[in-house]
Amino acid sequence: MDVKALLEEGIEDKFIRYCLVDTTSVVGAGKTPSSEGQWKLAGILADELNALGVEGVAVTDKCFVIGRIPSNVEGSPPAIGFMAHMDTVEGVPGSDIRPIIHRKWDGSPIKLLDGVELGLHTSPELRYAIGMDLVTSDGRTLLGTDDKAGIAQIMHAVCLLLKDKGKKHGDVWIAFTPDEEGAGGIEHFPVDIFGAKRAYTIDGGIIGDFQDETFTAVNGHMKVFGLSNHPGTARGRMTNAVHLMAEIISLIPAGERPETTSDREGFIHPTDITGDVEMASCRFIIRDFEMDKVLRREKSFVEAARAVVSMHKGARLEWHSEVSYKNMKEVLDKEPRISELARKAIIEEGLKLDERPIRGGTDGSRLSYMGILTPNLFTGGSDSHSRNEWACVQWMESGSNVLVRLMGLWAEEK
Repeated sequence: MDVKALLEEGIEDKFIRYCLVDTTSVVGAGKTPSSEGQWKLAGILADELNALGVEGVAVTDKCFVIGRIPSNVEGSPPAIGFMAHMDTVEGVPGSDIRPIIHRKWDGSPIKLLDGVELGLHTSPELRYAIGMDLVTSDGRTLLGTDDKAGIAQIMHAVCLLLKDKGKKHGDVWIAFTPDEEGAGGIEHFPVDIFGAKRAYTIDGGIIGDFQDETFTAVNGHMKVFGLSNHPGTARGRMTNAVHLMAEIISLIPAGERPETTSDREGFIHPTDITGDVEMASCRFIIRDFEMDKVLRREKSFVEAARAVVSMHKGARLEWHSEVSYKNMKEVLDKEPRISELARKAIIEEGLKLDERPIRGGTDGSRLSYMGILTPNLFTGGSDSHSRNEWACVQWMESGSNVLVRLMGLWAEEK
């Protein structure tokens, strides 16, 4: 698209164009990016940034799109960055997305294909969006709000700067990243060429959301080994690994599961299981806001699992785990101005600040420990990772306005 078309295009159309590109992340693919669609979207975004006059636009060998808008103020205010990830989550269909726009939504249930229904009964946050324009999929797929809405906000904010060159800003760096959804893309972030040490991911939820605290995350892989035998002569001889794994999973307390926890409560979550009589394998994610709580929960669970296995003939257990990311608040609190200015931008834009910890992680969770302090701003949608996913057009527009205001606030810093 040429610059005139990009400037005339609204955020709604940008968002939908990006959603139409299948960028499903593939965990375990063994490469970055994990899917070809991310290369396609990276090329589109790089072309658009170049058309808009962003300097130094590059797509790295790991599919990171990087660019810079040079300062238009005197002095040397701190450079800042804005980031959003290009991939969508695996596990919910992400191809052949067909967005539907619901103009001036009246609050009644939205019935989509395959029995999918969206409304106040499924997403209470929608009560704030009555009378506004919503975007959903047709129910067969996710939509891609996470994080195509973040991408659209950043691109729309760049257009707003071009339309009004009187808006003050220091150096603004832009990054679109691959494989945020569990495939480890951020490990390859080009810290050496990204010129900002303070940045914001646009990867949150409803309007006014701001987050500078995330889960601390441990990912674990358990294998249970049993003994096989013919079922007809199995008494006293067979140890069924599938039964053992089922018993181990049943040890997770009902109050420590994702579906029964909220706010600052942690959990253990079995994400996938495979196996047969001789060996069953299950992956677990363990989450809480403090490292010691995560490690205690892991230790207690694995000890209980080993106790189960020890009671069965010939059975044994293997457990391997690693820290996936840590709560970014530990490092963000060392430079509180990053969060202070984000809060100020949201409030000055006339929005209600909604501040709560993220029950998950963002690219900022890793980047903050890599030397780029990166809290999180809202996308303008919710129900990510599901066929119920939605975005509000007016909220995305407000998000872009917050980004532009935030640039101005940082331009005043010396």
